[in-house]
Amino acid sequence: MRMSELAAACNLSLSGITRVVIRLENQGWVQRAKCTQDGRGWNAVLTDAGLSRLEQAWPTFLVSVRRNLVDHFSGQDLTQLTAALQHVATPGGQTTADS
Repeated sequence: MRMSELAAACNLSLSGITRVVIRLENQGWVQRAKCTQDGRGWNAVLTDAGLSRLEQAWPTFLVSVRRNLVDHFSGQDLTQLTAALQHVATPGGQTTADS
């Protein structure tokens, strides 16, 4: 992902995301590569070791999301939460129901 897009997605400044990516690079989980479409930009690219670490961490992350968020909702509340999150996560705020 392009560094500027990653910064925006993480709500960080470009310098802030650069510091994070440098730490991840030092651990071998990410590498920076020149953007092929625009030679001025840089992409953060997940390495094989980074993907392996992500796969290792994923189950713990899901347990945490369930315990700290999902378990606090039930029935209709969960349906409404799902719709709200889809609205936020979709470019332009459109859900599949809107299309």
